[in-house]
Amino acid sequence: MKLQALQLSEMHYPQVQSLLASAKCSVAIIPAGSVEAHGPHLPLSTDTMISDTVARRAALALAEAGWLAIVFPPVHYGVTDWAASFSGTTSIPAEVTHGLFMAAAQAARTMGFTRVAITNAHLEPGHIATLRKVAKDFETATGDALVFADKTRRKNAQRLTREFRSGSCHAGQYETSLMLAIRPDLVRQALAAELPEHHVALHEKIAEGAEDFAQCGMDNAYCGAPAGATAAEGERSLEILTDMVVQAVLGSIT
Repeated sequence: MKLQALQLSEMHYPQVQSLLASAKCSVAIIPAGSVEAHGPHLPLSTDTMISDTVARRAALALAEAGWLAIVFPPVHYGVTDWAASFSGTTSIPAEVTHGLFMAAAQAARTMGFTRVAITNAHLEPGHIATLRKVAKDFETATGDALVFADKTRRKNAQRLTREFRSGSCHAGQYETSLMLAIRPDLVRQALAAELPEHHVALHEKIAEGAEDFAQCGMDNAYCGAPAGATAAEGERSLEILTDMVVQAVLGSIT
């Protein structure tokens, strides 16, 4: 029988209470998501699905290492102003995002978890900055580290694909590959195969003052090369992303 990750939303409170009382090391993993346009070929919940999948895989790996790891329900919304002009995109302000994650993390700590971790796949600058602030404010408030394996940090980014490192990767080969590995039924594969490579130097556009996808020339809410995506690449990326979280959690205990 395949081992399944523990999910808080499917558990009963006596089970949570009992497991926490007997666990030496425990971690609550909170997936951060978004509702955001990801080209014409990927679903709006792409970031949430990637983040939740990484959280579940990390929970299983940590369980094998002797931890009690429980995946919390994803926070589906985040700062997504860059794609606001595309239908379906749903953004919430940075202060609301900060409040949601701070409250959820503090609630997990109050329950008795040894550590709290956040997984994230949404790369909008304002969203990343908000999660970094949550990590800093949580540690200031509690004295405990909040584990955030930020893949935009150089040491983590270097482990991922060439397209990811280029920054031209929104709904491109990197994310399309991940979704082919996670939910291929939600990828419009025939359409993805027809999309031309569209390189956008997002780092440079941001430095020049761009504030949304439209100003970056992303008329179809994607950049990169979705036609080159494969499930095999997606699986390799998932393995790396999972390892980042696992190592960050293990390294948080001194």
